[in-house]
Amino acid sequence: MKVLMVCLGNICRSPLAEGILQHKCEQLGLDWHVDSAGTNGYHHGEPPHCLSQRVAKLNGIDISKQESRPFRSSDYADFDLIVPMANDVLEDIQQISRQHFSASKTKLMLDFLFPETGMDVPDPWSKSEAAYHEVFDLIDKACDKLIQAYTSIKQP
Repeated sequence: MKVLMVCLGNICRSPLAEGILQHKCEQLGLDWHVDSAGTNGYHHGEPPHCLSQRVAKLNGIDISKQESRPFRSSDYADFDLIVPMANDVLEDIQQISRQHFSASKTKLMLDFLFPETGMDVPDPWSKSEAAYHEVFDLIDKACDKLIQAYTSIKQP
């Protein structure tokens, strides 16, 4: 299974999602490839935000080696599942992908936790560390449900 997590800048939410899901897959012995990307060009090549790195590390996950990269329409050919963090990111993905967009390969992150609600993972950019902890917790729970949806493994 190949999963791509996507947010706007690929420095706050999607790097956390990549790190969390990859960590869970390793713990469960799942041979999944997890990556992340951003729909805007503000931070390409940069590491995750320092607070994303800090909160991940406090939870036993090292995301410091990740680098922001742009979302590409070709990602639909390369990944089994594209997971936008928010509705505005989903709209960007649709515009970037055009004819390559696949609704069947795309699902909002929080739809795994709160099915069919269309809820966004809040963007912690320019907020306090507490906001990053909140985002981590939401993504962590959603990743459990994502794994459950694509495997026979039952998460708590």
